[in-house]
Amino acid sequence: MTKSPLSPQTGIPAQEDGGATILEIGQQPEAWREVAGSTDAEAAAFLREIGARPNLRVILTGAGSSAFAGDIAAPALRRHLNRRVEAVPTTDIVASPLDFLERHTPTLLVSFGRSGNSPESVATTELADELVEDVWHLILTCDRNGRLGRAHSGRANSLVVYMPERTNDTGFAMTSSLTSMLLSCLLMLGPAEPGDVDALARAAQSVIELQPDIRTLAQSKKRRIVYLGSGALEGLAQESALKLLELTAGEVVTYFDSPLGFRHGPKSVLDFDTVVVVYVSTDPYTRRYDLDIIAEIRAQLGQDAVTVITTEPIPAELGPAVVLPGLAGLDDALVALPYLVFAQYLALFTSLAYAKAPDNPFPSGEVSRVVKGVTIYPMTVGR
Repeated sequence: MTKSPLSPQTGIPAQEDGGATILEIGQQPEAWREVAGSTDAEAAAFLREIGARPNLRVILTGAGSSAFAGDIAAPALRRHLNRRVEAVPTTDIVASPLDFLERHTPTLLVSFGRSGNSPESVATTELADELVEDVWHLILTCDRNGRLGRAHSGRANSLVVYMPERTNDTGFAMTSSLTSMLLSCLLMLGPAEPGDVDALARAAQSVIELQPDIRTLAQSKKRRIVYLGSGALEGLAQESALKLLELTAGEVVTYFDSPLGFRHGPKSVLDFDTVVVVYVSTDPYTRRYDLDIIAEIRAQLGQDAVTVITTEPIPAELGPAVVLPGLAGLDDALVALPYLVFAQYLALFTSLAYAKAPDNPFPSGEVSRVVKGVTIYPMTVGR
């Protein structure tokens, strides 16, 4: 593969060659190894003490991509912790806090935030402090100067964990920041072991080597792209759809769903200008439904209409698939990490196919990297 020419001033590829975004996608295998190598005994003790409470509730929260990290992680954490674990966006909590925060339920609020500067990030933790009697905060963030990290630094009921500096993405879309925060959460609270990370990194590297094929798919310039996944992989499908929508500045229609849910009306979106990406589960039972939808859509629109991402080969009669090695048997929340690298490249190369600037697809500022213009109102009614 030919390397992109670098700007002599910044060392960053030109926008037509992927900008900072292509570098930030490609750095993920090493960033994950760095995350896995930064375990902290003090952090483990903090979480162990909180986790000993039998009635503890865990809320995973963030906005946009950071919210989808919670959707991906929640099923695995629910099984691993045997606790009530829910993914609730900060945007929902801020708009309607009494619907989601329970005064008498001890709560660990896990906040994902690349910069921690989104207006809802700090507001959500403040509402939790105000409305929940016993609350603790785990802050996962990439920016040491961000508001969220600074607001919780040194607090007895808070643990702030910073990702490697390189993951504080400068591109518009969250890439290495998202996967590093997700991995950190799964290592600290979930089923991930440090030994799993090398397998995940090798699988991601295999995706990196697929860039020419992913670019070819993107250059087909299909007008609709649908992402399907079950359980944790439905959260991945939602993040994949957002990534492509963001980086094409809305020029490509995107949609996400579960394979079963897709049949109940949303399948109407399919036409011959559509590509469907199916993320296949590692769970043998769930996998059956993924394979059914692959067969159904390929029978309707042809083999090229479906791109299959899986950890093990699918039956030959179902057609081709992208098989990521060394991941069979891992939880879907973990395989979502290298699956995400595929989604990020597809979004990036589709952005380039439509002549967008991936580091800034909205040059007029209609959508900003960190949300602005949100007024946070005091909680004064309904209490």
